[in-house]
Amino acid sequence: MVLLNQDTVSMPSKVVKGRSLSAQLGEFFADLVFDDLPRQVVVQTKRCLIDSVGIAFASGAFDFSRRALLALTEDCKNGNYPILGMSDRLTRRDAALMNGLLIHGLDYDDTHVPGIVHASASALPTALAVGIERHLSGRELLCGYAIALEVDARLGTVAGGAFHQVGFHPTGLIGAFGAAVAAGRLSGLSAYSIMQAQGIVGSMAAGSLEFLESGAWTKRLHPGWAASSGLLAASLAAQGFVGPEFIYEGRFGLYRSHLGSDWSGDYEEIIAGLGEHWEIERIALKPYPSCHFTHAFADAALSLVSDGLKPEDIDHIECLIAPGEVGVVCEPAEAKRAPKNEYEAKFSLPFVVAACFARGQFGLKELSEDTLFDPIVQRLAGKVSYRTDPDSDFPRHYSGEVVVTTTDGHTLRAREQINRGAEERPLDDHAISKKFRENICLTRSGIIADQIGEALDTVENCHDVAELAEVLRG
Repeated sequence: MVLLNQDTVSMPSKVVKGRSLSAQLGEFFADLVFDDLPRQVVVQTKRCLIDSVGIAFASGAFDFSRRALLALTEDCKNGNYPILGMSDRLTRRDAALMNGLLIHGLDYDDTHVPGIVHASASALPTALAVGIERHLSGRELLCGYAIALEVDARLGTVAGGAFHQVGFHPTGLIGAFGAAVAAGRLSGLSAYSIMQAQGIVGSMAAGSLEFLESGAWTKRLHPGWAASSGLLAASLAAQGFVGPEFIYEGRFGLYRSHLGSDWSGDYEEIIAGLGEHWEIERIALKPYPSCHFTHAFADAALSLVSDGLKPEDIDHIECLIAPGEVGVVCEPAEAKRAPKNEYEAKFSLPFVVAACFARGQFGLKELSEDTLFDPIVQRLAGKVSYRTDPDSDFPRHYSGEVVVTTTDGHTLRAREQINRGAEERPLDDHAISKKFRENICLTRSGIIADQIGEALDTVENCHDVAELAEVLRG
């Protein structure tokens, strides 16, 4: 890295002075077309698409989605953009906001593991919004969607989990940049304008982790806000509005403004191997509707249940967890042992493990009040402690180990070094289809689920995303 004086910017050694990372991203993605995408990238993008749409329909059954829709419709009486799984319509940016909330609202959506970012929740609403507006094809939808996923994944990977440690939610923060690039590309902007859109959206990107303290609903807004911001930034750039060029590596760019002026990560990762390797392939689809940091522990607990362990046989439960995950799912300890609502429960390692031991499964039903306030679950959650895991593979994988001391003094343990759903252990197509159908059928019939599934399976053949979006209303 070449260090310049404090009044200029610092740039990676492979980046020519005066040529920003946002410019290089703009140049690469401005000309990218569907046929440039490797087959496996298309396959993974479609998996994310199917998974995301199913989750959006499931979210429609929950109170947070109804309250958000009431707020948005109160401000908008004449919108004409459809919403996933709903009959209502909103303006373009508000529809993107709502769709992002629906995809991310249950914390059941995909995660790029190294970047710790839920990329689909901002990427898909953005691509849908521009696709509807411009009557793009299904192939163009997938291309724009893949662009946003890739940008988010690369930007998140550079931070390596550091945003979480200082209280920022990468899904909202990073998602805005991927949305700006994708919106610019699908709107036909030049490489220069896509660069400008990234600079502009840097002043809109946001996402506070303070929700962790009380189970507040604000995290659900983050990806939709990112999508909405990306759309606005691209529109401003199209009209010649000027944004800062060195929005990533600048003295007050994304990383230094959020992680401190002495942050010394490798900016080169943002552009390294563009077009040669795709971070999209490292996106993990979730088997459980909770924070991804809890998944290895859920699988470990359920494996002990399958071996015959019963709740009444448990004296103590210890979880071995990466230090970088502790602040999200283990602390403050007393609050995590007694979550007051289903959203707090999603980010409580003690609750997830206790529910697995008590119920022998963990799905949306286990987030109901019946489970949340079940005396057996509460008793088990109170028995959970943690210690840091020296062998964790975090952030590459979300490792986890559960150690149970039984009432008769025996020690039982189960470990998941690589979380299920990760690149090396992806959910297979059967599991994805099963999850999709279960989610759709929370609010729709099996016949509707089949119709939507068919439309998504053949999305490459779609001539007009506006028509597809009508099908996706259900």
